[in-house]
Amino acid sequence: MERNKILLIDMYGVIIKESKGYFVPYTLEKLGASAQDRLKRIIKDEQCFTKAQRGELTSEEFLSWLGYACPQAAMEEYLKSYLTLDEGFREFAEKYRKIYAFCLLSNDVLEWSQFLTGYHRINHYFMDKIVSGEVHLRKPDKEIFIYSLKRLGCNPEQCIFIDNSIKNLLVAEELGIQTILFNRDGVQYEGRSVADFDALGRMLECMWKNLEGENYV
Repeated sequence: MERNKILLIDMYGVIIKESKGYFVPYTLEKLGASAQDRLKRIIKDEQCFTKAQRGELTSEEFLSWLGYACPQAAMEEYLKSYLTLDEGFREFAEKYRKIYAFCLLSNDVLEWSQFLTGYHRINHYFMDKIVSGEVHLRKPDKEIFIYSLKRLGCNPEQCIFIDNSIKNLLVAEELGIQTILFNRDGVQYEGRSVADFDALGRMLECMWKNLEGENYV
């Protein structure tokens, strides 16, 4: 690869400000109180969201199972109206994509990820996009990181993984991948942590100059 330093970047809670946790209350509100017991069973006991993220269900199958009469319209309304792109990502990507190769590494329903990156016009920033719904692997499973390294043809030492989940970061670290917590919620964490994309840029500059990576807020 021409750019031998790779940023593995999460979508929800990083590029998109909100986490996936917003979808369940959104669905409970949209489909009404009478459907709550059924929805909680499907989501919690039958793991329908996890199955969709693993690519075992398409978006249409997943949303139809939940009870949406028009799955495509429901998907678009949720992704467009309830999720927010962090505009700091554009500035960050414009500045650093000539230095680093950007790869999306996201737990997501494949069609949702495709819609989000297209709707926000950010596809061109990524040299590759590894989405759980396409590869049938999910974070924090170690296998998705092993798969990503093989697919990208790189060593762990070439990569920096940016995610909002400490659990995901710890698994990546076991493989020798450097990590940074994108810490919107200000949680306690002993590793490298940033609060926004400006701080992420400063952190990266320090890391590749072999300086100690402290927290940047």
